[in-house]
Amino acid sequence: MDRTALVTGGTGGLGTAVVARLLADGWRVVVPWVAEGELERVERAPGLELVQADLFDPEAVGSVVSAAAGDSSAPLLGVVNLVGGYAAGGRVHETPIEEFEAQFRVNLRPTYLVTRAALPHLLAAGEGSIVCVGTRAALRPFPGAAGYVSSKAAVIAFAQALAVEYRDDQVRANAILPSVIDTPGNRASMPNADFERWVKPNEIAAVIAFLLSDDSAPTIGAAVPVYGRA
Repeated sequence: MDRTALVTGGTGGLGTAVVARLLADGWRVVVPWVAEGELERVERAPGLELVQADLFDPEAVGSVVSAAAGDSSAPLLGVVNLVGGYAAGGRVHETPIEEFEAQFRVNLRPTYLVTRAALPHLLAAGEGSIVCVGTRAALRPFPGAAGYVSSKAAVIAFAQALAVEYRDDQVRANAILPSVIDTPGNRASMPNADFERWVKPNEIAAVIAFLLSDDSAPTIGAAVPVYGRA
């Protein structure tokens, strides 16, 4: 293992698939966690390091990024920002500003803090790839989710801003756009849906692995659809 990826949200339904794929591809993978219960969802494997950290706190973010960059034989070259969330609400006139702003906090703050802390290490390595998670809804909104839609559109814009700022430093940034992912949580919340139309976590993990790899070197500032038939 001669390279490291930091995967936030690596204990979640999509994150565990991403972690497994990157480990299989030979990455050293560092995964932050907050609650003890998260650890039950993570299969231990060589090359995996779990670090407790609150990704909304700048100091904690600095600590986990330092851990990810702490192995000189496997420099930090990949950052996968999976942390985020969705909250349903009313239409705009029915939604308090606090609820609207909360979606920006959960979807943007960890992504910004982790990326900002990781960038000096990617620049020092002379290369790197950052993947952020937007949503199809940022392009095709649905009612009752203005905060979610707007905050995820901002994540896409942030990834594209990163791409422009750091492309000459050989640090790439791209976003993926999922819709409904076939996770246990989504099945529980939508039991009558057609699960066969949902994209599987391992399918999205393969796209993320590609975006971290040298094979995707020409891909910079993209917003990649990963919603299949959903």
